[in-house]
Amino acid sequence: MTVADKIKQAAAVKAFDYIGKDPEHNIPKVLDKIKALDDSGSLNDHIAGIQKNFRDPDNGMHKLALSLFEDIDPEQLKKLYEEMAVNSMLLSAKTRAQVREKNGCNVPWAILMDPTSACNLKCTGCWAAEYGHTLNLTLDELDNIIKQGTELGTYVYLYSGGEPLVRKKDIITLCERHPECLFTAFTNGTLIDEEFADEMKRVKNFVPAISVEGFEKDTDFRRGAGTFQATQRAMKLLRERKLLFGISCCYTSKNAEFIGSAEYFDAMISWGAKFCWFFTYMPVGKGAVTDLMATAEQRKYMYRQVREFRQTKPLFTMDFWNDGEYVGGCIAGGRCFLHINAGGDIEPCAFIHYSDSNIRKDTLLEAYCKPLFQAYHANQPFNKNMLRPCPVLDNPGRLTQMVNKSGAHSTDILAPETAKDYSDKCVDKATKWAPVAADLWHESGKDAK
Repeated sequence: MTVADKIKQAAAVKAFDYIGKDPEHNIPKVLDKIKALDDSGSLNDHIAGIQKNFRDPDNGMHKLALSLFEDIDPEQLKKLYEEMAVNSMLLSAKTRAQVREKNGCNVPWAILMDPTSACNLKCTGCWAAEYGHTLNLTLDELDNIIKQGTELGTYVYLYSGGEPLVRKKDIITLCERHPECLFTAFTNGTLIDEEFADEMKRVKNFVPAISVEGFEKDTDFRRGAGTFQATQRAMKLLRERKLLFGISCCYTSKNAEFIGSAEYFDAMISWGAKFCWFFTYMPVGKGAVTDLMATAEQRKYMYRQVREFRQTKPLFTMDFWNDGEYVGGCIAGGRCFLHINAGGDIEPCAFIHYSDSNIRKDTLLEAYCKPLFQAYHANQPFNKNMLRPCPVLDNPGRLTQMVNKSGAHSTDILAPETAKDYSDKCVDKATKWAPVAADLWHESGKDAK
């Protein structure tokens, strides 16, 4: 870190203490300060959007920001601010830009990795079940990924699996070793107990996203009997300690109308969640059930509901398919994130199980410069209509071209599936979504052409 960066860091951290004295009045002032400190200009649009929402006291994001200072442990909140706003956004944007320019490749803001393929559940449609339960990244391998990543400007690390909390001890160790980084996990929540919750409060830089698909009936339908009640116990432990957590939610043809309802949004808020990541069901693997894929009308419904509730409810939400317009289309292939599975294969996306590199023989930078990730870099965005971002679900054939040209292989150790076979399962949904997406794109004031 340069002297100039250290000065920026100190100024930004000091600004947080100023916010805490009077959040409602001081948040806008601090946003102006952070904008002035950002010589990369990468935060301008994000800050402008936050400022616009915060000016309206009835806006959901205004309410959410204030609730963080009421509901979250102040020491954790400050720690997360330093890691997210300061380290991963303000200070590292220039580093990532320099690496991108020098090497002609994508450099991710976040890395998703699987400590293990083992899981205590077997959820319908989960890609982890395709890997089996025998793969693991060692503690040293996980540590090395993080060391490499931070050198390239990546300070956010997400765990998936399997069930990442099978490796609770190692996850806490990595939080301790890398206090400058933010860690989160997509977890079923059933392994969060009092001891682990206390450890989370101690290290402060781990934030779980608990997988829930509605209330008891819907969650247990996909994840197994008793899972919903286990998630409720976990969230209660986190609320009692004033720890930040969110929800990870997969919408399918069976639950989309409920997932997008005001009733469910209000429930997530009442549970204490401050954010929700929305995913749509993808037919990953040869045995995937295709009839769980959401219809075009259901996806349109989620598009409208999420946007409406962002304005009215104190819950930060992101729909990883319908929000393509805010991030310039597909964010995979290292553009914003990538996935490293429990066997070490470096994949473009958690839903794209093809690779031409492995962390056990390639560095991260080498992987970014190899043919598969270069193909993503050269082809993104995959559609001028940012509501059709995905090279599989929205533009079948694009993934097949990249995989075939790069020579990437399937990383499924049980039943390898060709990229064409995977993409072909999405042709019908893509065809039906295209005119709906065109109407929504035009409605938003943008020209899809």
